[in-house]
Amino acid sequence: MAYAVIKTGGKQYRVQAGDKLDVENLNVDEGTKLEFAPILVGEGADIKIGTPAVDGTTVTATVLGNFRGPKGIAFKFKRRKGFHKTKGFRRALTKIEINSIG
Repeated sequence: MAYAVIKTGGKQYRVQAGDKLDVENLNVDEGTKLEFAPILVGEGADIKIGTPAVDGTTVTATVLGNFRGPKGIAFKFKRRKGFHKTKGFRRALTKIEINSIG
């Protein structure tokens, strides 16, 4: 089964056809088709590494929806000073499904 490494939102993801993953918010509507330029494509022992992307290869994906991730806590603390600061956040994410690597 072929796989690829794509880069989006400052992160890299190893994907195969049929994978569903949550990536940083892409600000696109549900059902939109996307194309990514893979930085690595491999099948078994055969690997192609791009500089910066593999020529002639694209990874197509479909947007399944936008949502907010689980709540995270940012906590600051300075010992012996009585300083405690708590702030919560929820990241904006986009769920995509990988259609094909080709």
